[in-house]
Parts: sequence; structure tokens; C-alpha cells
Amino acid sequence: MASILPNTQNTVGEKRPNEASVNTVDKIPTTAQATESDKVEDNSIDTEFLIVGAGPAGAALACFLGSHGLKGIMISSAPGTANTPRAHITNMAALECLRDIGLYEELQKLGSTGEDHMQHTRWCHSMAGEEYARIHSWGNDPRRKGDYELASPCEPFDLPQTVMEPVLVRHAALKGFKCRFDTTLVSFNENPGLITATIRDEISKKEYYIRTKYLLGADGARSQVVKQLNLPLAVLPGQGMAINVLVRTDLSHLVKNRTGNLHWVMQPDREHPNFGWMGIVRMVNPWNEWMFILFPDRSYDRSQGQPSIEEYRKRVQEFIGDDTPAEILNISTWYINEIVAEKYSEGNIFCLGDAVHRHPPLNGLGSNTCIQDAFNLAWKLAYVHKGLASPSLLSTYSSERQPVGHSIITRANQAYRDHFHVWEALGMLPTDLAERKQILEELRSATPQGSNRRRSLRAAIKHTSHEFHGLGIEMNQHYQGQGIYTADEPHPYDQSGRVSEDKVLHHEPSTYPGSRLPHVWLNKATPEEAISTIDIAGHGVFTIFTGIGGRGWKEAAGAVAEKLNVPIRACSIGFRQDWEDVYFEWESVRGVEESGAVLVRPDRFVAWRASEALQDCEACEGKLLMVMRSILGF
Repeated sequence: MASILPNTQNTVGEKRPNEASVNTVDKIPTTAQATESDKVEDNSIDTEFLIVGAGPAGAALACFLGSHGLKGIMISSAPGTANTPRAHITNMAALECLRDIGLYEELQKLGSTGEDHMQHTRWCHSMAGEEYARIHSWGNDPRRKGDYELASPCEPFDLPQTVMEPVLVRHAALKGFKCRFDTTLVSFNENPGLITATIRDEISKKEYYIRTKYLLGADGARSQVVKQLNLPLAVLPGQGMAINVLVRTDLSHLVKNRTGNLHWVMQPDREHPNFGWMGIVRMVNPWNEWMFILFPDRSYDRSQGQPSIEEYRKRVQEFIGDDTPAEILNISTWYINEIVAEKYSEGNIFCLGDAVHRHPPLNGLGSNTCIQDAFNLAWKLAYVHKGLASPSLLSTYSSERQPVGHSIITRANQAYRDHFHVWEALGMLPTDLAERKQILEELRSATPQGSNRRRSLRAAIKHTSHEFHGLGIEMNQHYQGQGIYTADEPHPYDQSGRVSEDKVLHHEPSTYPGSRLPHVWLNKATPEEAISTIDIAGHGVFTIFTGIGGRGWKEAAGAVAEKLNVPIRACSIGFRQDWEDVYFEWESVRGVEESGAVLVRPDRFVAWRASEALQDCEACEGKLLMVMRSILGF
């Protein structure tokens, strides 16, 4: 279902920006290209927003800022969009952000979804060989499907970064952001209200300057912006390195009974090269392009020489397990980091994505968190830039997103550590081949030792559900601070239900301020196409949800929108209201009485709620005005 803009009659004080179309991808600015917001004079360009980095974080931020009618420049030191499919799992929390600007359906068509491609994660001797275990993944467990469907109108899918990035960059360009590749941020300096960045064009090697009000660092793990700002980083010991080998090979003859996008390959009964102790065979393009992710053993030392292409090809062939031809397309290395910045911003310089949180790809949290960082930051920048909010609102970006970054780097690294239990049960850890063979044989034996080892394997595999069905870590983000108003809540925030049992696995929808707006399908009294609460909210405006008896809140929304010049959409849900609660789901999650109100921010997080209507419209208006001023920093 595409993003649906709510009826305009329910929108109060909303201003829709004019859409702009621009030419894209230039190397060096010229006077002929200058617009009112991008002026070239004295080898300098003026722009309101300068984004450094055009990966998922930077390109998504440009898209979101563009949706607010804002323009700027995005630069990238890379020669183009991603040349290897690094990130791939795209979760519902990120997709709801992209749905807000109308990209969900386009990306969904490009991705691989559901049971056809993502049904399982497997552990096996080779792709063609014996299997040790498998587990349902990414919402495809019959016991978990309902949890995923209730959590969001989106469904997760597998979309390689090589496919996503061009879509985001193109959309950003169409919305008014000029994108320059082969362009490096050399340094920057700050003056009151102005940041001057020194930029180098990597083709001509010429330098020029960009003057900007906001500098946005989305320049990845080696971020120049983070480095020059000297943002404090919390760094835990790394867990080694991994080698990505991108391979073109047609494995379609193997996947019919092995459906899945992740396949752990372990061969404890064989000797192995030190650069490829074990690995993951990851689907990139079903079923003829794969990433073979190799994990070296402790004896591997890169400084003593790199494996040859033939050595890599031999290891790839061993992982495939039959004589299927394989062509190596690319080889790259990465490190298993556990690093998060202790703050994400300073003044009018904001950092996001891998620049501020670095971790392994387990749980599929990387690009998804980057996109959500951008969505959180974009509406705040837009509101402050347009004078709709105080600059103090921008401080909430770091205070809201940094705890999220800390939680995801912790979870991703714990997911990696959890696999040690699988490796131990399968006999991968001893260095002696004979000992490894004995453990593998023990798994087959009708002995107490064999029974215990099989029990350990089952427990270890089952526990990986925290990685492959971590709905809670994806959806349970909770914000506090100025951007959330909790003074009317009788009790502190407390996660209940299944979340209290396991906050990684389970998501509990809630309208407690600071929580993600719950997804509920709604319709009209005379049924039309269903619409999600997610699609009613967002789109750059505040939204008030109320119900029967909540007329005062709707009138208050109009009055407050006019006084503050801030767009506020109001709608009522209930019997013969603007929207019908056809499954009575909203009633079960709204957390307030029928006449109460739930105020939702442009990023679809609940900002405040009132349990019921106040005595009259004037009282409702006064309360809403106070809440909005508090959130916006006035």
C-alpha cells in the first residue's frame, strides 16, 4: 500500500512546499548552475544545508529535507553510489520513514521479500551439502508473522545497498539537492551563524569553499566531520575482521529446499585456510549473485601478505560444495567494531549514521538506523530553519538518537557473540582437526555426551532468534527530553507485556509519550481502501488523534496552528467519525478515553496525550498551546 496523504479537510494550518526539479551530479559548481540558495562568488558557494556523504544516511537526509521544500548540496568522496551491496536487510522502522515520502512501493518492487527469499537462516557444511540447523527469519516464523503484521503497514525485505542508494540519490536530486561525487570535505571552520567548508574536487584537484548554515556529517566510519569536531567516542574492543567476497554464481539449483538469504558455512571436519575459517553466504540477487563473508582465524595476519584470487576462488568453491562455476567480482575487508559517539552534534553541525555508530551487520540494524537518524533530524532542521521552532529543538536530536545508537551497537555485537555458542556446539573452536572431527561425530552419537551437545546446539540456534526476529530492538525506541511532554502522565514509562519478558524479541505498541505511533488499519463507514494511522500522521506535520467527544481538541488544533503558524492535522477515530476503527484495534492501543487526544510529531513519535477532553474548547486550546510551545522550545 502506497503512502496516502490524509484528507486536506482534516489538515489545519498545513503549508505544502512547492516541488522543484533540478539537474543532478555535477563535479564543479559554475555560475550558470547557481540558484538563489546556491550562489557562486569568489570561488565560494552559499547554501543552507551541506550534507557530507551520500550513503543511506546522507541520501536519506537529503530526501527528507527535500520533502520539507528545503534545498542544499550533498557531496561524496566516492566516485558514485555504493559499488558493493554492503547493507541489505531493510526493516519496518526504516521503511516507515521512506514511506512518508512515497518511496516504499518503489523500493519494495526492487527488493526480495518474504518466504520466497528470506524464509530461513541456515547452518550447513556447504551450500550443496549437509545442513546442521535452520531457523525462520525476518518475520517468516509462523509464530511471529502476526507480530510483524500488527507492528507496521510495511513488510521487511532484502534490498542491497547498491540498489537502494541510487533511488535515494535520484529522489534527493529531484527534490532540490545537488549531488557531487568525487568531492571531498577537506576541513571546515565556524563563525557565528556560518560554517565555511573547504572542498576538493578529486578529478581536477581544485579546491573551493561552501558556506553553509548547517553542516551534516554522514560521511561514514572514517568521518572527517566527527574527527575535526573531536566528538567523544565510546570504544569497546573490536572482534576482529571479515572479508567480503562478491561472487557471481548461479545457485538456483540449490535453493529450492534451502530457501533463505543467509547461510552460515562451517566445515569442522576439514582443514581451512587462515583467511577463511568459516563464513556466511549471503544472497545479493536471487539466485545468481552472492556475498561470501569470510571470517579469518586467530592466526591470520594481513601484514604477511594477501590471499591470491585463486585462493579466494578455491575457498568459495569449497563453500558452494559442488562444481558450479563462480566468478569473483570484488573483495573488500571490514572490521567488527563496537563504537558509538557519546554525542551526535555540536552547534549547527550534526552527525548521523556510521559516522556516530559502528557495529557489525548482525540484526540488520546498520542502514536502517542511519535512515531513522535522518528522519529524526530532518523535521527538526526544517522547523527551526522555517522559524516554526526554537533552535533548542535541535538539541533533542542527539539526546534522542544517541541512546538508540548505543543500544544497536550493543545488540549487534551481542548477536555476534551469541554465535560462539553455535560454533562451540558444532566443534569449530578447537584448533586440532582430530578434536573437531570427534565433536562432530559426537553430535551423531547415542550417548549422554551426544545428547548434551545436541541440546546445546538447539539452545544456541534458538537463541539466534534475537538476531533474526529482533522486532523489539527494531521498533521499541523510546524518546525523552524537550521534544516529548510527559508532565500529564500519572506514572513513569514502563514497558509491559511481552516486552518486559524480552525487549529484543518483542514489540508492544503504546501511545505513552516518546513511543512510536502504533499502526492500526482504519477505514470509512462506507468502506474504501484501508489506511494506516502511520499514513495519516507524518508528512511534515503534527497530528492529533481524538475520538467521539473530542471536538474540543480538533478546534484547539486549528486555533493553535494559527497562533503558532505550525501545521497541525486533526482527525477523530471511532463510530461514524473521520475514520472507523474497523477492527477495534485503535481502542485497544490508544491509551486514552474516546474524548482524549494523542499528539504525534512529524516523525510519528507520540509527543503528548490527554486522557480525556477538558471542560471546554478554550481549555483544550490553552493546554495544547502550552504543550506545543514546550515541545517546540518557545
